[in-house]
Amino acid sequence: MSNFTDFHFNPFIMDAIEKLGFKEPTPIQKEMIPLILEGKSAIGQAHTGTGKTHAFLLPIVQRIDVNKQEVQAVITSPTRELATQIFDRLKEIIEGTEITAKLLIGGTDKQRLMEKLKTQPHIVVGTPGRINDLVKENALLVHKAPILVIDEADLAFDMGFIEEIDGFAARMPEDLEMYVFSATIPVKLQPFLKKYMESPVHIQINDRRPVAEGIELLLVPIRSKDRKEKLLEVCQAINPFLCVIFCNTRKTAEEVAAFLADNGIHAGEIHGDLTPRERKKMMKQIRDLEFQYIVATDLAARGIDIEGVSHVINYELPEDKEFFVHRVGRTARARLEGTAITLYGPDDEEDLDRIEEKLGVAFKHRDVKDGEWIELKDRKARKKRVKQDNELDKVAKALVRKPKKVKPGYKKQMRMEMEKIKKKLKKKSKR
Repeated sequence: MSNFTDFHFNPFIMDAIEKLGFKEPTPIQKEMIPLILEGKSAIGQAHTGTGKTHAFLLPIVQRIDVNKQEVQAVITSPTRELATQIFDRLKEIIEGTEITAKLLIGGTDKQRLMEKLKTQPHIVVGTPGRINDLVKENALLVHKAPILVIDEADLAFDMGFIEEIDGFAARMPEDLEMYVFSATIPVKLQPFLKKYMESPVHIQINDRRPVAEGIELLLVPIRSKDRKEKLLEVCQAINPFLCVIFCNTRKTAEEVAAFLADNGIHAGEIHGDLTPRERKKMMKQIRDLEFQYIVATDLAARGIDIEGVSHVINYELPEDKEFFVHRVGRTARARLEGTAITLYGPDDEEDLDRIEEKLGVAFKHRDVKDGEWIELKDRKARKKRVKQDNELDKVAKALVRKPKKVKPGYKKQMRMEMEKIKKKLKKKSKR
C-alpha cells in the first residue's frame, strides 16, 4: 500500500487525512492498517514518531458500526497524557460523525464518568486502572467489544499495569482481536501476550530509520570538566525552541535542574515522583511554552508526547541502550529536523561503540569553545592509529632479518631498520 486511497477508507476519514496533511502511509501504517481492517491480531513493534497512533485509529474508526450503540473498541495507554493525546487524535478523525468516544483516565471524577457511561460509547480511550475500575463497577460494558489496543505495552509493563489490563481483557469476547504496540517486547510480557493472542502477526519496523532521519547526532566530550559544567556550556551554545535533557534517575534530574536554575536557566522537571496534580501543572506550563528546557527521566518522558522539541541532550547515556532511540526520537517529529547532543566521558566509550554498532548511529564529534561549536577529530582516531601501528610493526618485523652473526647492539640496529620500513609503508598507504 503506497497511498491512503488503497485502504478504501470512508470519505470522512479521507477528509480527515487530508486535513492532517498526511501524504502517504508510514511503514508501520502500511503494515498494520490492512491487518486491523481484516481483524487479524498483531504486534506492531516500532519506535516513537513512526505514526503508530494513526496506524490503529484509522482502521478502527473505519470498522465502527454506528447502528450498534455499544463499545466496539477499547484503546488503553499507560499514562493520562498519552491517553489524552490519542483521544485528541481520535476526535480529529470522528468530528462531525455519529461515532461516539469517551476518554477514561484517572484524576477525573469517577461518579461523573459513570453518569456519562449510561449511554455506551463506540470507542473508549483510557488508562488501564480507570478502565478496569469502571468495568468492575459494570459502568463500562466491554463484553461485546471485539477490539483491544494496548499502546506502549512495554511501558505499561514497566509501570505495573498488566494486571489491570488483564482484569478487563478477561471480560471481553473469547475471539478478541488484540493489537499491541510497543518499542520493545520484554520477555516477561510474553505470557500475557500468549494468553490472548494465538499466532499473532508480528510487524517489526527497522530501528535505524527513526534514529537517524532528520536528526543531527552530536557527541561532546566532557574531558577534564565537571559533567554539569559541560552541560551548561552546551546549553549556552544552543538556542532551542524546546530542549529535553535526559537523566537516568530522579535524583540526578533534580540536581541538574537545580544546577541550571543556579546558573540562570529555569527548567521544568518530569520524573516519576511528581504527584498527578504537579504533573498536570507541569505539562500545562510546557504546552504554554513557559520553559525552554525540560529535565526528564526515561520512563516519565516516554509516557508523554511533547510537541516542538528542537533539541535533546543526553546528560548521561541510558543504562538500557534501547532508550537511546526513545530519547533522540523526541526531536525531529512530524518530518521536522532536530539535534540530539550526547555528553560522554572515558567510561562511556564501550557503550558508545555498542550504540553505533547496534543502532547504526553515526555521530559527529563536536565541542564547545567560547560559546562556539568546533569540529573534533573522530573519537576513534587514536584507536585506529594504534591498530595501524601494530599492523605495521608486524609487517616490518617480518621484513627485517636477524643477522646470522649476532654482534653487540644488533637489537637496536634491527629496531632502526624496522622504523625505516614502517616509514616507507606509511608513505605508500597515504598515496
